[in-house]
Amino acid sequence: MGNRFIEKLRGFADFDNSELRALERVTAHPKAYGARKDLIREGDPPGPVLVVLEGWAFRYKVLPSGTRQIMAFLMPGDACDLHIGMLAEMDHSIQTVTRASVATIGRTAMDEMLASHPRIATAMYIAQLVDEGTLRAWIVSLGRRSSIERVAHLILELFLRAVRIGLSDGSTMELPLPQAVLADALGMTSVHINRILQELRRSGAIELSRGMLHIKDPAALTYISGFDANYLHKRLK
Repeated sequence: MGNRFIEKLRGFADFDNSELRALERVTAHPKAYGARKDLIREGDPPGPVLVVLEGWAFRYKVLPSGTRQIMAFLMPGDACDLHIGMLAEMDHSIQTVTRASVATIGRTAMDEMLASHPRIATAMYIAQLVDEGTLRAWIVSLGRRSSIERVAHLILELFLRAVRIGLSDGSTMELPLPQAVLADALGMTSVHINRILQELRRSGAIELSRGMLHIKDPAALTYISGFDANYLHKRLK
């Protein structure tokens, strides 16, 4: 199946054999996690850099009222918190959605790799900038997009990210996100999410059944959401 972390970074830089070996070495011993398991919790001391090799996870915060806000979805190939070690404690939690395979890269190993391989460092920094751009897009969605625009925008974002890491054939992908999880990411209720998904189905833009998403009309979904992929910063070969 390959190493999706390496494949993602190769979208931002060209690596020689020594750089590929370095990336393979630091992710060679992943740990398996079950679904709905916290990888790290708010208030914990920052740990190693986490690399999701298989499965899905998300960043989240729990408010004093007990409600939850999801702030990012982590897909295979995504790394977490390159620089969080500079802080005293975690300001959010990370939890798996599905079963997942997660590699941990210690701070010393990461620092040595970045110092020894500048192109890896560049790719990692670009990946982090893309994550920041994605967060900005989410802020715009929560603040200004309508409910249907918000849902359609997230669907297109996840679909395009899946295409780029080989998790989609170009029209279909697995979307293992319960409606309650989507609701917590989009600031909506599960009932409202269900109504919006039904509306998108009726429009002919998507088909969603048993965790499989089919984009039937990309142009319609783009029109509904006002989606512009520039914040995902695809590298021009």
